[in-house]
Amino acid sequence: MNPDDPDEHLLLEAEKIAIAIGRMFPGLCEVVLHDLRRPEHAIRAIENNLSGRKVGDSATELGLRRIADPNYPSVIQNYPNQFPDGRPVKSTSIGIKNAEGRYVAALCLNLDVSTLSPMTLTLANLVATEVEHRGEALETLRDRTARELRDVIETFAAERAATPRALSRAAKKDLVRQLHRDGYFASRSSTETIADLLGVSRSTVYNYAKQS
Repeated sequence: MNPDDPDEHLLLEAEKIAIAIGRMFPGLCEVVLHDLRRPEHAIRAIENNLSGRKVGDSATELGLRRIADPNYPSVIQNYPNQFPDGRPVKSTSIGIKNAEGRYVAALCLNLDVSTLSPMTLTLANLVATEVEHRGEALETLRDRTARELRDVIETFAAERAATPRALSRAAKKDLVRQLHRDGYFASRSSTETIADLLGVSRSTVYNYAKQS
């Protein structure tokens, strides 16, 4: 490895970031740095190892897609994932390009959300107003609906290895139709939220919905 190589310099700097982030969230967030110049032995550093992988392991599917396509989205954020033992994971993958516009690395964060489940249950019990109603679903308020709408859109995009704005026109149309069928247009602000997340106009969202 030549430290004077601009690409190698990027990797060395990214490695510092990976180690620092991983050590900030011990036992909770795995941080992996992939060297996309060497796909067969891509893992350059792995901090707070939760997946059981090791330095020298091969690139993931996202890494291979970035190697094949420089126009592949540089950030895939908050997509659902899973560790080998089945624990649910919330992941974010950040592609790093060199001065020539070619992906040379990827920084991936894998948050173990299974550890948050007991905390979520505790908080739910804490805010419940009547003990006998703990097992019942709480009222869905408008801000919660907006949050759920955002989650549905981001999950739809992540399942297609894209961001909401990077979805194809056909995929956006299918998503809007699905949201309309599932009743997400009941809120007045839903159309504006959908339009903002997909990067289209509100009239476009209405047109897609009418075709459902």
